Amino acid sequence: MKAQIVEKVLSANDTGETGGHQSGILVPKDPAILDFFPRLNASVKNPRAVLNVLDRMGHQWSFNFIHYNNRFFGGTRNEFRLTGMTAFFREFNLKSGDVVILRQVSPEHMNIEYRRGSSSRRVLKLTGTWKVIEGDF
Repeated sequence: MKAQIVEKVLSANDTGETGGHQSGILVPKDPAILDFFPRLNASVKNPRAVLNVLDRMGHQWSFNFIHYNNRFFGGTRNEFRLTGMTAFFREFNLKSGDVVILRQVSPEHMNIEYRRGSSSRRVLKLTGTWKVIEGDF
């Protein structure tokens, strides 16, 4: 079953509160979470997909879902990341502990929301600070 919603509890590193530099939010290699995102061509170095998402106000945001797979091309990295989210975090003053919620509306449409702090919801699977949510929404 393809996930309809994924949530990410933001860390201080995700939001830039640590002052460190990173290339986006690490996406775990958990199949339930990766299944939410578009399939990427693993035979290409560092494949990516642009995610055009709408917030509650109807503003469109563009994020990148990237598989840094240069380990298979002579490098060292093999990780998935969600990048280009800094402007969204700043627009809504998101901090560590806040939750980003991505909802698949259709194969071509995705929405983004946020929630302050954390709260429990019906969870199918928990991996680190990412959640896959089940149910009819």
